[in-house]
Amino acid sequence: MRILLLVHSFNSLTQALFVALRAAGHTVSVELDIADSVAAEAVALFRPDLILAPFLKRAIGAAIWRRYLCLVVHPGVAGDRGPSSLDRAILDGEAQWGVTVLQADAEMDAGPVWGEARFPMRAASKSSLYRKEVCAAALLAVAQALERLVAGAGPLTAQPARAPLRPLLRQPERRIDWQADSTALVLAKLRSADGVPGVLDSLFGQPCYLSDAHAATPASLALVGGAAGDVVARRDDAVLRRTVDGGVWIGHARRAAAAGQAGPAPFKLALAHCFAADFRALPELAVPTRRASAEWAALRYWEDGGAGFLSFDFHNGAMSTEQCQRLAQAVREARLRPIRVLVLLGGEDFFSNGIHLNRIEASESPADESWRNINAMNDLALDILSATDQLTVSALRGNAGAGGAFLALAADLVWACEPVLLNPHYKNMGNLYGSEYWTYSLPRRVGAEAARALMQNRLPWSAGAALAAGLVDALLPAGLAALEQRAIALARDPAFAARLAEKRARRARDEAHKPLQSYRDEELARMHRNFYGFDPSYHVARFHFVHKMPHAWTPRHLAVHRNPVLKAPPTTYE
Repeated sequence: MRILLLVHSFNSLTQALFVALRAAGHTVSVELDIADSVAAEAVALFRPDLILAPFLKRAIGAAIWRRYLCLVVHPGVAGDRGPSSLDRAILDGEAQWGVTVLQADAEMDAGPVWGEARFPMRAASKSSLYRKEVCAAALLAVAQALERLVAGAGPLTAQPARAPLRPLLRQPERRIDWQADSTALVLAKLRSADGVPGVLDSLFGQPCYLSDAHAATPASLALVGGAAGDVVARRDDAVLRRTVDGGVWIGHARRAAAAGQAGPAPFKLALAHCFAADFRALPELAVPTRRASAEWAALRYWEDGGAGFLSFDFHNGAMSTEQCQRLAQAVREARLRPIRVLVLLGGEDFFSNGIHLNRIEASESPADESWRNINAMNDLALDILSATDQLTVSALRGNAGAGGAFLALAADLVWACEPVLLNPHYKNMGNLYGSEYWTYSLPRRVGAEAARALMQNRLPWSAGAALAAGLVDALLPAGLAALEQRAIALARDPAFAARLAEKRARRARDEAHKPLQSYRDEELARMHRNFYGFDPSYHVARFHFVHKMPHAWTPRHLAVHRNPVLKAPPTTYE
């Protein structure tokens, strides 16, 4: 089939469907929903058999859905209607939720149902649920819809009359009453607004939008005083705020724009940078990396069966200079432990997405901070590459992109859980050349010619495609248990000593042929031009990304119908 994805942005769900539909043999093109006239032009150019809308912020124009079959992926169960479906499911404490594929018509979310899949709700943020459960359910529901379409079976059912259209969830419904709301309710409100729009509140006397919340343990709370609503401590880049029956760690905030403020609106930052002076004045409540999993912090380390496991759960996978330095220190400490295998786990939602663009944008000199950040990423990669007393594994439980994808290649082995998506390229961020020693690690995996071709790619990869290409060494089921079992088996493998000896010999041969420092110097010479040179493409692209500027056009690598090189000949679906 010829399937046009009409979307607000090429987000995680759209990417997952894009990859899955192409793998199933469909011709897929993407059009960003910029204006009705632009969408109509895209439809005329591509002549799709089906228009699929996995992520839109407004209704499809009648001129399109009256002429073409348009299926909308709605993150709610059949009968649910409205733009804040997942937000409300979290606030309402739903035990089960789902995704429906609806036919677009004159009334929002009221058309016939073509596909449906359900999932148990997890105690997690909206963003995390969307990337994991919603994404997995959407793939199932869309596959069901396509099967019915191909079979000529028509929709499953008309939309059941469960509830009227529920409007966009507004800030008054999310408002936290710190003097009355329980910790569970505070977490639900913050989690329901995670990412966008955040919960309007205040910190240190300044109005701001809060997001990125984690429950505090009784052990941490016992170390601090304070009344409900008080900000009492800091850890990593987050602050601890008391509730009536406990407390929550809050990691990020976006300052509210001042009345009449000119220029771009404030953007989201870690609390350590959003309120730097007030943050530093708080007492630090540090914890060791070896601790119980319930005690929140960005880094955690544990050992089992000769394997050491290091998780680094940085918000949205972005890694600032300071976070890279803290992680590098943790890697060096783990390398001193009596372990055979060191497993780098990243976070549950992201392994890593490379340098921290928001932090860079907020700095006094974005070019200087970019330079510091990429060097800190390289120092971290070097600590992994030079770990010759253990076998190292990058275990991707969540997605990886840009420098984070290439950071993973610094390890001896790369394992990925099956739902993971990789974006192993830098070019979308203003044609960045990239570093993290990719010019060493990538060709040794895929060969020089394939490496050159891959670096021109701007599209997402499934974990399966990455396995076939040699970027990934093994696919594992989602979850931590399978990763732990495989790592322990690797540590106990009778051939472990021989594998480690071969690794050391290979590293020595490679270093004699061309030192790692040479790769780094060559990469950074190109990155220096990206940061400090005459071409401002990187700085413009970063500004647009951080400030979420609306798209003016669809990139040609996505819009097959607008790219004469990529455009496929029309076919007819029957």
